[in-house]
Amino acid sequence: MSRTDAELIRAGDIATAIALLTRLPVKADFSRGGRASWAYPLAGAALAAVAAIPTGLAMWLGLPTQLAAILWVGAHVILSGAMHEDGLADTADGLWGGWEPVRRLEIMKDSRIGAYGVIALCLSLAARWAAVAVLLGLDNWFGALLAVGLLSRATMPVLMTALPHARDNGLSHAQGTVSRETAGVGVALAIALSILLTGLSGILFAVLAALVTLACARIARAKIGGQTGDILGATQQVCEITLLFALCTLQ
Repeated sequence: MSRTDAELIRAGDIATAIALLTRLPVKADFSRGGRASWAYPLAGAALAAVAAIPTGLAMWLGLPTQLAAILWVGAHVILSGAMHEDGLADTADGLWGGWEPVRRLEIMKDSRIGAYGVIALCLSLAARWAAVAVLLGLDNWFGALLAVGLLSRATMPVLMTALPHARDNGLSHAQGTVSRETAGVGVALAIALSILLTGLSGILFAVLAALVTLACARIARAKIGGQTGDILGATQQVCEITLLFALCTLQ
């Protein structure tokens, strides 16, 4: 492996991604910043794998899938520290609550939540719960939900590559720039593992994830001129919901 390749991928990046995107107790070195973003899909997979423990246990005990699905969604919220949900709420409030980029960014930074944010959160939680309740009836529900975790987090480094920082501070800005090569590794990894988990349907899911990413990128550029950590979180949420719905149609 060349020196360039060694710098592009490091095993420690996986721990860094997990520590950044989840509350799972892992030791990590954050000095790599955005260069570790190729491993974001693996953090999503780790989150899904851990969330599957209480979900699977509930189903083994005979609880209805509707109740087990609540555990799945709740575990994600708790284990991620509601990071992506917070990004969705802030994005909804900011992008549609302000009339100009500066004001939108101010609203997104405000810790208070507005009507748009509450509505977005309610719809997101309800959509994910309903879709997961359906998917838990499938034989390969674990593999399908693992693929969703992979692909929905692969959207984040892509946005970090495609869009400039909309502000000069915040979590996304602190990670620095992300090269196309780094984002490409993350996308390739997510697609390959998704195909392994769901078969050729993984290609369709990857296309859907790409379309969601493109749409969110265009909206973010038009509304605030770039991306923030909130935009990344909102994109992950929208992508996750889209993929869950797609899985429901293919069952």
